[in-house]
Amino acid sequence: MSGHSKWATTKHKKAVIDARRAKSFAKLIKNIEVAAKIGGADLAGNPTLYDAVQKAKKTSVPNDNIDRAIKRGAGIGGEAVEYTSIVYEGYGPNGVALMIECLTDNKNRAAAEVRTALTRNGGSLADPGSVAYNFTRKGVIVVSGDGTTEDDVMMAVLEAGAEEVEPHPQGFEVVTEASDLVKVRSALQDAGIDYESADVEFVPNLKVEVDADTARKVFRLIDALEDSDDVQNVYSNFDLSADVQAELENDED
Repeated sequence: MSGHSKWATTKHKKAVIDARRAKSFAKLIKNIEVAAKIGGADLAGNPTLYDAVQKAKKTSVPNDNIDRAIKRGAGIGGEAVEYTSIVYEGYGPNGVALMIECLTDNKNRAAAEVRTALTRNGGSLADPGSVAYNFTRKGVIVVSGDGTTEDDVMMAVLEAGAEEVEPHPQGFEVVTEASDLVKVRSALQDAGIDYESADVEFVPNLKVEVDADTARKVFRLIDALEDSDDVQNVYSNFDLSADVQAELENDED
């Protein structure tokens, strides 16, 4: 899940991944297969595949699984994969906007599972275009804060085209134009700065603060969506104040 609420994208997602590691692995593997199919098996010449592999390694996906996924995606050894990319737009509780990215080999199943998860958890499908205008495709790089300062990150990325650097519980979040993602990620590597993930995401143009009760409902809805093997990512425009974050963290105790 990625709602660009700092608490939501770290503590909540960590809990989801810890509880569903096998499902998480499967989705990361699917990203690798698709990247290899589109751009080939050479990591040096396929930056999308490189980032998908790095993300899988950061999540402890075994190297053998990664290697097999690259071969399947690239059609090496006779295996082949066919996935369709679909983006659904939706509304959550209290009108929270949702962008739901799917990779599927069965469009009818994906549509049914997304619709069911939404309607059972206080949400609804939206007409195409009615939610998407609230979001822009951006490159988002999460940088580890271990031994790295915000000034270090700023110096490394600004000349490469980064738009902003924001504090993040894991360190810092670097936002770029989608087309500048690889260049900015490479600038971080050249500066010897480690990063946790580098992805093109739907970033909300305007975030809406929600109360704790609405946040709990939105989290339940996103959990239900992410239960589907076909759903890769869920993006939202909700944000949490410090007081709401504190209240939600008390729920975890």
